[in-house]
This record gives sequence, structure tokens and C-alpha cells, in this order.
Amino acid sequence: MEKKVLTPFISKNVLTEQALYFGDVSMPPGFEIDQTKLTNDILQSILKNIKFPFSRPWDMLSSYVTEHINVKHNLNLVSKETWGTIYKPNEISIPLLNIDPVDLTNSPDFTLLYGVNVKECIVRIHYDDNRRKGRSWDIPLKDNMFVLFPSTNMYYISNNQKNSLNFIQTITYEYI
Repeated sequence: MEKKVLTPFISKNVLTEQALYFGDVSMPPGFEIDQTKLTNDILQSILKNIKFPFSRPWDMLSSYVTEHINVKHNLNLVSKETWGTIYKPNEISIPLLNIDPVDLTNSPDFTLLYGVNVKECIVRIHYDDNRRKGRSWDIPLKDNMFVLFPSTNMYYISNNQKNSLNFIQTITYEYI
């Protein structure tokens, strides 16, 4: 009779995962996102101190991201808030965090940054890797590119050039 040797069975269960999604917004020809309209909307909302207006280019951007993330990564997102920001040459933002730590229930789950009109822009996202605290990941943000990450991550935006303004669209999402 043959003797069977039992090898130990080790199980693994991923309790949490911190995924960052990024890429270009590749619209079909003839359906490109109107960067000029988004730039003007950002400028108008800031100058007039009004809520960012709903527009066709904004809807195209949000739909593109939510549909592609849903199909490719099975992540169902619904937009929560949106605003645009202008960064002066050589400006580095203050630490940004899009959640309310005392009201996590009503805080967004994900933050999207979209390069509307950007040159030499870096997004630094801070995260913890278990006991390895204070880690960061830098990604260049370019025109027509997005970065999507958990809203619990603090981040900075750096406009690393000295000649022009950078226009960035921010959209927060709830995971459903």
C-alpha cells in the first residue's frame, strides 16, 4: 500500500486592497471631451463662486470613467460631488483629503482627478502599507488623463512648471 504524504494547506483571504486606477480617456473619434468647455466651466465656477455646472463634456468624462471601471474592474460608482481647481505655476497644494473623518458614512469612497489643461503636474498620493506607514506614490497627471483612488488617501498636487496654469477637474464617487 502506497503511503500518502499530506502537505500543509495554507489559506489566504485578502481583507483589504488599496487599488489606484489611472489612464487616458480614450474617446472615439468625433466624441472627444471638450477641454476648452471644461476649462471655462472651472474658471467661471471659481470666479463667480458658484457650484460647478453640469455640462456635456463633464457627463462624457464621468460616464467614460464609471462605465470602464465597472466593466473592467466590476466597480459600480455614482458621482457625488465635483469641482475644478486652478494651480498657479510652481504651486504645490495643501494636503488634500476628500472625506470627513467624523462623518465617514456620508463621505465619498473614491476621488477622481482629471487633467483638463495641465503641463508638468504631479499627483502624490499617500498611503499606509500595514506597519509601513507614510508611503507615497507619484504619478504625472497629463491632459486627458485621470487618476482614481480611495478618498481616504491624502494627496498633493504639484504644478512643476513656471509658465502656465494647470486646470484639474475633481469628481468624488460613492461605491454602490
